[in-house]
Amino acid sequence: MGQLRSPRKEKLLSQLKGGLIVSCQAVEGSPLYGSRFMAAMAQAAERGGAVGIRANGPQDIRAIKEVCSLPVIGIYKRRHPDSEIYITPDFPSAEAVVQAGAEIVALDATPRRRPGGVTLEELVKEIRARFDVLVMADISTEEEGVAAVAAGADIVATTLSGYTPYTASQKQEGPDLELVRRLVVRLEVPVIAEGRFWTPEEVCEAIRLGAHAVVVGTAITNPEAITARLVKRMKGCDHG
Repeated sequence: MGQLRSPRKEKLLSQLKGGLIVSCQAVEGSPLYGSRFMAAMAQAAERGGAVGIRANGPQDIRAIKEVCSLPVIGIYKRRHPDSEIYITPDFPSAEAVVQAGAEIVALDATPRRRPGGVTLEELVKEIRARFDVLVMADISTEEEGVAAVAAGADIVATTLSGYTPYTASQKQEGPDLELVRRLVVRLEVPVIAEGRFWTPEEVCEAIRLGAHAVVVGTAITNPEAITARLVKRMKGCDHG
């Protein structure tokens, strides 16, 4: 059975269906690092037709919500000495992004140890009990997606495919469309495709396979990576 959702949550899912979600994030040291730049990115994405934004940290989320009307998938990347997990690793992280204005909380839903030994099920249960928000599970394998739904997640996303130690060897240049396909067939909750999307054709294929929506970040909001990718490919050009 799917998760029971409030009318607000159902409306959010309807807003996202079949659309493009733009991830507006920049790492420290990037020329675009800072909430002002991420808010501008979100504004540009909204004008271009995006249906949602994915953003990191309370400061960026607040800045984005001030200038952008789209729903925000909020994460909070925080490192803990007792855990490999850093994408919204605990309840205080989730609470912070909700209070900043995020309508959806995304978190690492892999089976690795969480800070303090809290289980995924315990964390999801607390978030759902305290807030009327959707919980999105970032996973790297099909079985993790199944476990995340059993733990109470409203949405499953392929965000971490190729980025966990046990999936790194399977990482490919483009998105893991096979994982998208398998999750759509097996799960009764919406599946959001995310990770290494570069072309409209890849995005369309994910939707064709049944993805509820697609998240694209680097290919839209990281000029440094986009430039480097083009420069690398130009080295093989025939200059005549």
